[in-house]
Amino acid sequence: MNPIHHPSLTMKLVSILLSLPAAALTLLGQTNAPESVPSGTNNAATNASTPAGTNAWEYALPTPNTSSNLPGVETPPVTEAPNARHLSLQDCIQLTLQHNLDLQITRYNPQVALFNVREAYGAYDPILGFSAQHDHDESVPRILSTNITIPSLRSDDNTFNPSLTGSSPIGTTYALQGNATDTYGNSPELSTGTASFNVTQPLLRNFWIDSSRLQIRVAKNRLKYSEFGLKWEVFQVITLLEQAYFDLIYSRENVVVQQNAVELAARLVAENRKRLEVGALAPLDLESAEAQAAQSRAAVLAAQSQLGTQERVVKALITDNFAQWADLVLVPSGKLTDTHYLFNRQESWSKGLSQRPDLLQSKLNVEQQGIVLKYNRNQLFPELDVFGTYGYNGAGREFGDALYNVQQLNHRTYTYGAKISIPLANTTARNAYKSQKATVEQTILQLKQAEQNVMISIDNDIGTMQADYEQVLATRSARQYAEAALNAEQTKLQNGKSTVYTVLQMQRDLTAARGNEILALDNYNKSVSTLSRDEGTTLERLGIDWQVK
Repeated sequence: MNPIHHPSLTMKLVSILLSLPAAALTLLGQTNAPESVPSGTNNAATNASTPAGTNAWEYALPTPNTSSNLPGVETPPVTEAPNARHLSLQDCIQLTLQHNLDLQITRYNPQVALFNVREAYGAYDPILGFSAQHDHDESVPRILSTNITIPSLRSDDNTFNPSLTGSSPIGTTYALQGNATDTYGNSPELSTGTASFNVTQPLLRNFWIDSSRLQIRVAKNRLKYSEFGLKWEVFQVITLLEQAYFDLIYSRENVVVQQNAVELAARLVAENRKRLEVGALAPLDLESAEAQAAQSRAAVLAAQSQLGTQERVVKALITDNFAQWADLVLVPSGKLTDTHYLFNRQESWSKGLSQRPDLLQSKLNVEQQGIVLKYNRNQLFPELDVFGTYGYNGAGREFGDALYNVQQLNHRTYTYGAKISIPLANTTARNAYKSQKATVEQTILQLKQAEQNVMISIDNDIGTMQADYEQVLATRSARQYAEAALNAEQTKLQNGKSTVYTVLQMQRDLTAARGNEILALDNYNKSVSTLSRDEGTTLERLGIDWQVK
């Protein structure tokens, strides 16, 4: 159902595993032959592996397409220099997924979001507490009216209070508490002990959702959001890489076009110099040919400078250590294709609205605001809680006697009841709810706007691709006509029926036509890549199946 299938790539498995705190990085490559449109043949499978790293990214990429050269342009000479590095598009994708700095930075976001989810669950961790206290008290002697003196009393108390408190996912709070007091001195000695279990359950406010559950749900939502964010970053970076790779091919082809122009100009200069020697040509015509040759050489230098700049653009995308690549010469082994694709706008819209990661992030934003709205609505209710306490008491002259009596479970103590708290105006909760409700409505409109923008982008991309394809056909015809016209004009010049100026003009026209053709091919391939990104099918088109575990 996908309207665009790259003819040289088929679906392969890519699994990018974000492991915590560390995992191995394994690259598995298995390829089938690229499928042409509508059919093709199969090539042998290849496998490759890379050393382990801090994060595991597993994926497989198809075999690069090394089809015939562009029509009308000679094959670029193979660079045999020791610093040459031949790379297919698939090689670049592998290097980008492993080493691109933007991806390395972004892929930490899901890890951070996962830690945030675990942090939010910490609200349910039980809390173990223990306190110990010593009290000393000496009373003042008192003289009664009967002249009876009550002597001073002295008492010492040692108190121990262990506790275990916590809450549950349904809003229940609990406390398992103990108390042991040992009293001694010249007052009556007595030791007491208590063990009890207290529980409180909200029935209205904080029953459906409380602050802890709010934080957990929002954290889970943000975890999904960060995963889609990482996927969208992959889409963006791979699209940038594709287009930079296509521009690199164009830059190298353009150098060849300009070199061909130098050869044509040099040939014409040599021929004119011979004709000048025999008196069949005016000196001004030779100077015109030499000026054309000089201009062609300058165009080669400009094309070579552009090629160097484009190489650096690709290097910035495929490596995190530019110094190691700075002196390498990148030689792309891929080709600019001119495959004609058929489009179904409705199907492209459907894919874009359901698959684009950034649009899925917008939907998660709506979900997040809905979670907060649910919490704010629950805060409108009165606070109605039921509570209860159940425990056992113990006492004795010795500390151990008190604890023994508690263990016997003979002296119970319990309480139960309910409490209600009703804010009379409830201004804070009511306005918080109204504010959040407006925020939800705003977020829904933002989602609708994002969906509309996606549809417009896809519509524009389809129109651009169709125009670019027509441009490829038109520039190809123009190049063919320019070649034929130049050949004919050179023959006429040899027969004395044309002028050097006309031949020079024909050469310039042919060079421009060749440059326009490869530029049109470059633009067409880049528009295919752009439509794939806007549809959310970049990884599918390249044979990459994304999974985050």
